[in-house]
Amino acid sequence: GLIIVDEEQRFGVAHKEKLKALKENVDVLTLSATPIPRTLHMSLAGIRDMSLLEEPPQERHPVQTYVMENNPEFIREAIHREISRGGQVYYLYNRVESISEEAFRVQRLVPDANVTYAHGQMSERELERIMGDFISGEIDVLVCTTIIETGMDISNANTIIIQDADRMGLSQLYQLRGRVGRSTRRAYAYFTFTRGKVLSEISQKRLAAIREFTEFGSGFKIAMRDLEIRGAGNILGGEQHGHMESVGYDMYLKLLNEAVAMMKGEAPENPVEECTVDMQVQAHIPESYIDSTALRLD
Repeated sequence: GLIIVDEEQRFGVAHKEKLKALKENVDVLTLSATPIPRTLHMSLAGIRDMSLLEEPPQERHPVQTYVMENNPEFIREAIHREISRGGQVYYLYNRVESISEEAFRVQRLVPDANVTYAHGQMSERELERIMGDFISGEIDVLVCTTIIETGMDISNANTIIIQDADRMGLSQLYQLRGRVGRSTRRAYAYFTFTRGKVLSEISQKRLAAIREFTEFGSGFKIAMRDLEIRGAGNILGGEQHGHMESVGYDMYLKLLNEAVAMMKGEAPENPVEECTVDMQVQAHIPESYIDSTALRLD
């Protein structure tokens, strides 16, 4: 009688519809720190009910967030600062083919630290052994891919450094930042991008949002910003984003409500509002075209 979907942002529309099809009239509870735009939009439009959890566990601090160009000196300092207080570091590098070289570079930056790398293409046994060592505190810096995005709860790891953060999605960045700050200690997150790189407008918006929303309970605001950047998706189809950037979210909701009312046979709530258009153009008719003043005024 009840389906619970945790980490909802990892599931596609087809997955969730399949789960619902297992049994008719089943109650569905989905949980997520950052719901996909389509799901959030369905909640805002009143198709789904929504509850927000805004209070953090006791004695937690918001994660200090920095967005910056990649700088090896700064990275070395950040790693040293974390290790000197007995903590551990996640170093996120999302390219499996060259992750071993990156781990070697990090090891050269901090020769006295124990640096290991992990990624999803390793054997299960090896991955289990590395994660076991990391949890027990034997590894200082874990160079890893986005496999740590969900399900990791290691309270001693309180610094995360993310390479090429401009290539990642907004909810993904938020989830990754959530891997640190899981204890009473102050945590640090560094979102870096290649030095001298000109970021696309969407990447800039994402990084600005992750830097702006650092307080607890901001997953909802992050998801709202994601909705604005990517679009709401399709309520009747599988698309999870798109469709509404050209008209803006408020206008999209208005049009949607009007369309639903028409299909129900109801009169739309708001009649068309009067609208003033102020155009900065010269609009008089020149005398060379019509020389009679009365005719020009007509």
